[in-house]
Amino acid sequence: MSDQKPFPLNAWYAAAWSHEVARALTARTICNKDVVLYRRADGRVAALEDACWHRLLPLSMGRLQDDEVVCGYHGLVFNAAGRCTFMPAQKTINPSACVHAYPAVERHRLVWIWPGDSALADPALVPDFHWNDGTEWVGEGGTFYGLKCDYRLVIDNLMDLTHETYVHAGSIGHDAILESPFDVTHTDRTATVTRWMIGIEPPPFWAKLLGRPGPVDRWQIIYFQAPSVIVGDVGVTLTGTGAREGDRSQGVNGAFLAAITPATETSCHYHWNFVRNFRRDDAELTRAIQTGHVNDGKGVYDQDHVVLEAQQKAIDRNPRMPFYNLNIDAGALWARRMIDRMLAAEQTQMHRPSEAAE
Repeated sequence: MSDQKPFPLNAWYAAAWSHEVARALTARTICNKDVVLYRRADGRVAALEDACWHRLLPLSMGRLQDDEVVCGYHGLVFNAAGRCTFMPAQKTINPSACVHAYPAVERHRLVWIWPGDSALADPALVPDFHWNDGTEWVGEGGTFYGLKCDYRLVIDNLMDLTHETYVHAGSIGHDAILESPFDVTHTDRTATVTRWMIGIEPPPFWAKLLGRPGPVDRWQIIYFQAPSVIVGDVGVTLTGTGAREGDRSQGVNGAFLAAITPATETSCHYHWNFVRNFRRDDAELTRAIQTGHVNDGKGVYDQDHVVLEAQQKAIDRNPRMPFYNLNIDAGALWARRMIDRMLAAEQTQMHRPSEAAE
């Protein structure tokens, strides 16, 4: 019987915001693997297995000494490559004394970790998350660490925005989301859900950002990159000003960003941001949008997380798979299909006979 988890290992996952990793030890659980992160003197990030070779105490309970980690139990020292460089009370170091070093890359203001086969960790495969760079698009997000749900439930949530009508009524929800047709396109590793709502009254969030009365054309273009990154191109413009044809100059444009990292089978880390390409120097607006998304349980993302964690509890108590699906689930189904393909490929690779055995 396979013990494979519901997340591919051969992929880049966001482990932390760059500003969170300093000259100190930071613990994370990523794809059921305990990892300790720290920044080296040259600025590069190191990521090691968070368990001492000797007695398995988490290395994150130790201390950083120059660019090496000192175990807090018996003082074994490990360098950034995971190799033990010191053992107490003996001069000879056991050559097997090492911990796994995970490939780590910094890009788009995030630290990305590859928990699978290190030989396959190509930095060119880091997801396109350039909206988060803080240049053309601005915004300040955050992370919900240890969100108590399967990471795929977050993907389901973001790939089908009809839930806004019910979960986010009074801010971004609108009946037009239910009534407007949508298209789903896909490649081997991406899926895109596109919905246009023409000539509608804007919901409160967008009406305030637009700042002009009258009906609007609203768009939601959600882009999924397997296994767990989503970018939602969203916005409104005054009706008939050409946004659908490519001219968004009369409107306001934002993007919701999600880099979702599995922690365990039933928990995940949700790195989020909402960025915009207008009024980029308006720090007060940045804070207002950030607060609107996370605000002592009353923000847009807070509302989602209540639903997601309640859904996970219900799944745990009433396990039945697959879920029943509706037409609105088309984007989420394509996303899950891509994840399943990645899992199947890893399973095949794991059981492929070696050349020596052949």
